[in-house]
Amino acid sequence: MATLTATKLHFDIVGSFLRPNAIKQARADFTAKKIDQEQLTTVEDEAIRDLVAKEIDAGLKIVTDGEFRCSYWHLDTFWGFSGIAHTYADHGYLFHDEETRNDSAQVVGKIAFDPEHNDLKAFKFLHELVQDQPGIIARQSIPSPAQFYAELVRGVENEEALHKYYPDHAELVHDIGQAYHDLILALYDAGCRDVKLDDCTWGMVVDSDFWQEMTNGEFDRDALQDTYLELNNAAIEDLPEDLRISTHICRGNYHSTWAAKGGYAPVASHLFAQEKVDAFYLEFDDERSGDFAPLAEVPAGTQVVLGLVTSKRPELEQKETLIKRINEATQYVPLENLSLSTQCGFASTEEGNQLTEQQQWDKIRLVVDTAQEVWGD
Repeated sequence: MATLTATKLHFDIVGSFLRPNAIKQARADFTAKKIDQEQLTTVEDEAIRDLVAKEIDAGLKIVTDGEFRCSYWHLDTFWGFSGIAHTYADHGYLFHDEETRNDSAQVVGKIAFDPEHNDLKAFKFLHELVQDQPGIIARQSIPSPAQFYAELVRGVENEEALHKYYPDHAELVHDIGQAYHDLILALYDAGCRDVKLDDCTWGMVVDSDFWQEMTNGEFDRDALQDTYLELNNAAIEDLPEDLRISTHICRGNYHSTWAAKGGYAPVASHLFAQEKVDAFYLEFDDERSGDFAPLAEVPAGTQVVLGLVTSKRPELEQKETLIKRINEATQYVPLENLSLSTQCGFASTEEGNQLTEQQQWDKIRLVVDTAQEVWGD
């Protein structure tokens, strides 16, 4: 297990931030071929420098690049692996009253880590910004291996392509695990000591209604959980001791909408009890997330980061309410092993959620202020 100072912090963020207008305009100009990649990168670099300064000013000790170089929280990482193509599905992801863009990722060869992976390049720039600032840690968030697998079997075309190159499940698990393991080690060699695996698979598998619609009733929750756990643990075994590995579990976050509902009880014995991470970042911002009782399955010493401050809505939570809910969670996890964060990022895709940048920073400062009152950080 990791022994970073970061594990002792009691306030945090999930990672993505609302894209500033300069980024939005530059991306539009790049798509229209008015500017080239170098010009787009220059705009991104400047926006990330400004963001990191704001994160530090807000009191954060773990900082991210806001995912400013990404269109999606997950697909950009998938496209960076060898053997994966950027494709388009018949439909986008279905959210509550809304459908996303229809980008996807499909197998076109054997899956492997590419030393030129975009996430590695992105982290190197972030790390350079903070490496000389004491007490500030640069985090790289990547979608989980289970999420990668879920994309590769999303829809008939993706599934057929996967089976063409990987008729053997064991070989698929090995190659996905190895590709991720190599990416994580490359990040470590570049100075990364904090990697977070973002994962919607567990947040979807708890929702029986969602899977009834997706699979016409052909849904084996335990078999899916076995597969997800096998993939995720394969990627994070035998990593350096001083590398903190965490995971964020989400039920969907797009333009302030959601995709799934349900508490953690159906997955607790797999996810909480068996996934070998240092910390769980968990949605608990409304009734869709269920109660705290499943946290009893979390192993002793593992950190639980309570996502009590929503990133979906602009209304600011009451500090007193947050403190009450933190105290409720101590029935299952000791206070010293709890932390507070936003429930998700503010822009899982470049569209972003429906709140202003000022409201975004108000939420973050509330997280920091509340944690300082509860834990004295």
